[in-house]
Amino acid sequence: METDKKKDIKSFTLSQLKDEMESMGEKPFRAKQLYEWMHNKLAVSYEEMTNIPKTLSDKCMERYSYTALEILQVQESRIDGTRKYLFGLADGNTVESVWMRYKHGNSVCISSQVGCRMGCRFCASTLDGLERSLLPSEMLDQVYAVIRHTGERVSNVVVMGSGEPMDNFDNLLQFITLLTDENGLHISQRNVTVSTCGIVPKMYQLADRELQITLAVSLHAATDEKRRKLMPVADSFSLSELMDACASYFEKTGRRLTFEYSLVKDVNDTDEDARQLAALIGGLNCHVNLIPVNPVREREYVQSERRAVDAFKNKLEKNGINVTIRREMGRDIDGACGQLRRRYMNDRGKKQQGGTYSA
Repeated sequence: METDKKKDIKSFTLSQLKDEMESMGEKPFRAKQLYEWMHNKLAVSYEEMTNIPKTLSDKCMERYSYTALEILQVQESRIDGTRKYLFGLADGNTVESVWMRYKHGNSVCISSQVGCRMGCRFCASTLDGLERSLLPSEMLDQVYAVIRHTGERVSNVVVMGSGEPMDNFDNLLQFITLLTDENGLHISQRNVTVSTCGIVPKMYQLADRELQITLAVSLHAATDEKRRKLMPVADSFSLSELMDACASYFEKTGRRLTFEYSLVKDVNDTDEDARQLAALIGGLNCHVNLIPVNPVREREYVQSERRAVDAFKNKLEKNGINVTIRREMGRDIDGACGQLRRRYMNDRGKKQQGGTYSA
């Protein structure tokens, strides 16, 4: 495909874009103009860039691909106004994002990959494996498209949708650079959260960057044996190795860690599980986010009962652990990561088999 050979203009930093303009014989100020249109005014095409000469936009179209995601579906919760977006990518793939309104500002949860290869047992994103990683621009434009659609500012961005961000490490770092750049949306690093299932070497690499983002580690079990049953990544990295990486992250960045713990009925929600968790993380500066697991049609796991969730929380608090129960947003729409995309792809497959679908 022709666009595969083109560089992706929306993934350049301002300095990289200046270099590109110079290589084309253009003045450096053109880079600033283009950058502002892409990352501040959120233009969806060169045609919107009114102060860019047609000769330059023609040259850019010839040399560069321009990422602008297409909204395929929007689901809006009647309970709290949460919106779930399904975006179409240029190659026909799809990704999901979620927009949530909080008192402290609007938050967008984005995907970092099409699908996922981590294989966590209670997750819908991983059911069909990994299709590919997203470009920095494709991660960014999930945020931009939501802002364009809602007409509202976004103050927090969470990389916790489909995919494992640490499995797309370089593109993730470029995305954070662009998202937090003062010439673009200029979202504070402290308002960016990145989730990981625990790819230890990448956690050390991230710590070395000394960013001020929040690292959210998907834990979901407090023993190696139980974690291996839930998360295949535990076959590669033990809890001891993971805790060492977490301690190093705090030491390098000074940022408190968040541990994500999805509560699954009769699997990891007992008093003994809570006691083991408190013993495991007790020495770390951390916060635990308890998540009543989202039921996934293809999995057998079900949500813990409310009294078990409350008992688990109380046990952790008695051991001095800072803990919250995640507020369930948009529960009346396709809540779990990957469900909306999976349903869309299944429906599309049925239409193609019937001969009635046209892309």
